[in-house]
Amino acid sequence: MIVTVTPNPSLDRSVLLDRLARGEVHRAGGVHVDPGGKGVNVARVLTAAEHSAVAVLPTGGVEGSSLAELLAPEAVSVVEVPVEAATRSNLTLVEADGTTTKINEPGNALTTGELEALRTRLGEVATRARWVVASGSLPHGCPDDYYAGLVRTARAAGAKVAVDSSGAALAEACVAGPDLLAPNLAELTELTGHRPENLAEVAATARAVRSEGTGSVLVTLGEHGALLVGDESAWFGTSNARRVRSTVGAGDAALAGYLLAGGDGPEALRSAVAYGSAAVELPGSRMPTPKDLRIEQVRITEIDESGRLDPHVAVTESKNEQ
Repeated sequence: MIVTVTPNPSLDRSVLLDRLARGEVHRAGGVHVDPGGKGVNVARVLTAAEHSAVAVLPTGGVEGSSLAELLAPEAVSVVEVPVEAATRSNLTLVEADGTTTKINEPGNALTTGELEALRTRLGEVATRARWVVASGSLPHGCPDDYYAGLVRTARAAGAKVAVDSSGAALAEACVAGPDLLAPNLAELTELTGHRPENLAEVAATARAVRSEGTGSVLVTLGEHGALLVGDESAWFGTSNARRVRSTVGAGDAALAGYLLAGGDGPEALRSAVAYGSAAVELPGSRMPTPKDLRIEQVRITEIDESGRLDPHVAVTESKNEQ
């Protein structure tokens, strides 16, 4: 079983537009309302693949009730930790060419008691888990070291831990030594203070992160694919999306795909790239299912210590933090 914990979940409203023009009145071509939050998305992908998964999350207000209700038709097992503040709502504007603009609310503050209740509940559920995924932004006012504490709680319960966050929360989580770190390029840059310009530099930067005590590092690179640095080697995976409809949740889908394939090595990377590529072809915050995959089109190449693999291929940032 894989358990996800999302301290700052959301309702995600996606509005489809022909073109976004500042200051103009627009008519939406369609609207989707989906359950949101990075860990929630991971659990949705796992469940759609018929893998046992549980999403642990705080829920409050009408929005929190709606979030749980939206997950029910997808058969996602949810462990709710009731909180007083309302769950946040996020807005995504998706243009016809796939350009995505996100407006994320910060998330209402949780009390010290509520944060402790979430950690305690995770520890109880994690005793049955192979992996725990702690991901997403932290709600307003939450201590930066909260994910570090969740890493220690999950490990004490006997589970491996993957972390996907950003900023100070990600840096503090690294101190606890998670088994897997899953940043995108912007998050890796923020973590290290160095902006890699090509694949060789991405691999070198990920190796530097590992040297500080983190396990494997899975870096999602948007349209360029993903790069994995493990114990013995590094691999680069790429695939071409037929049509980019929305980039929301693509990194979450990639992380879920990686864990579905065992959470280690090049074949897990192949699955990650297949799931990430499938996600961008779906509208709004929709998550891919196995029938959406084109895994045979994923190319995996090993990278040696020198970074050899056309190391001058430039990479660009992708920012879809939830």
